[in-house]
Amino acid sequence: MIKTSDGVVIVREDVCHDVVSDRDAFVAVEGVFAAMAAGDAVNFPVVREAIGHADALYGFKSGFDRAGMALGVKSGGYWPQNMANAGISNHQSSVFLFDPDTGRLQAIIGGNYLTAVRTAAAAAVSISHLARLDASVLGMMGAGHQSVFQLRAAMQQRQFSKILGWNRSADGLSRLAKLADEHAIPFEAVTPDAMAQADVIITITSSHQPFLMAEHVSPGTHLVCMGTDTKGKQEIDPALFSVGTCFTDEVAQSVTIGEAQHAIAANLVAEGAIVPIGSVINKDHGGRTRDDEITIFDGTGVGLQDLALASVAMRRAIEAGSATTVSF
Repeated sequence: MIKTSDGVVIVREDVCHDVVSDRDAFVAVEGVFAAMAAGDAVNFPVVREAIGHADALYGFKSGFDRAGMALGVKSGGYWPQNMANAGISNHQSSVFLFDPDTGRLQAIIGGNYLTAVRTAAAAAVSISHLARLDASVLGMMGAGHQSVFQLRAAMQQRQFSKILGWNRSADGLSRLAKLADEHAIPFEAVTPDAMAQADVIITITSSHQPFLMAEHVSPGTHLVCMGTDTKGKQEIDPALFSVGTCFTDEVAQSVTIGEAQHAIAANLVAEGAIVPIGSVINKDHGGRTRDDEITIFDGTGVGLQDLALASVAMRRAIEAGSATTVSF
C-alpha cells in the first residue's frame, strides 16, 4: 500500500482517464467481488436522497476492503439538467480515500470516469463468469452515456458476431453502431422482442417500468441488469426471476434497490436464492449449470468498486508523476 504522509494526493478526472484502463477496472472489480464473498470486504449502508433542488439525487457509498486495504467514500449523484444547462455529465462524483491505519485523509480522486468504467467492469465480470462460452449475439438496451462503456467492456469478454440495439428513442444508437463498426461487428437497431436472438443482453437505462419481458428472453441467455440502483427503478419482467438464476454484486442491495426488489415483492424469488457473484469467482458456487439456463446479474453498484478503482488510480498517478500532492 502506498503511504502518502507528505500530504493529500489529488487525482484529476483527466488523469484517471490516462492511468486507468478497462483491464485495470476488470481486475479491481473482480477482486472486490471475491473479497466481499470471502468476508474480507464490507460495504457500509448507502445514503441516497433527493435533495429538493435541481431535481438532483445525492448520496454516499462507503466501505472497507481489508484485502485491498481500501477505506473511503464516494460522494455524488445525478443532476439531470447538467448536460443541457452546463455541458457537463449528469453524473457527478468524487472519491475520498483514507489511510486505514490512521484514518488520515489520503486522496481525493475524480469519480466520474471511474464510476463509468467500474460499472462496465461489473457487467464484464458477470459475462466472463456466467455467459455461455459460445455466446455470439449481444443485445444492448439503452443508449445513454454509460452504454458505450458497457458495450466496449462486453466485447472484450466474448467473440460477438452481431450486436442488437434498442432504445426508447433512436437517439444514442448511432454511438453504439459506431463502436460496433470500429470492431467490424454488424449492428442492428431492433424492437425488444428481437432480443430473443441474443445470448447476452445488457440493460442500462433509468427506467421505472419493465421493457424486457420474459417472452423476449430465450433459454441460455445471460441478462446483465445494470440500470436499477434505486428503489422504484425497474428494467425487466419480474417473472424472469422465477425461470432464471439470479447473481448479484451484493444481496442486501439487490433485494432493496436492485432489479430483484420487484421479484422479491411479488414472491417470485427468495432472498436466499440470490447468489453473490463473488462466490462464483471464488469457486464456492458453480455459476451456470447448463447451456439452457437463464442467468441474471443484478448489478446494483457498490462503494467498494469505487474504492478499489480509486486506489488503482492513486497508485498509477503517483507512479506516472501525474498526481498532485497538497498539504492538509
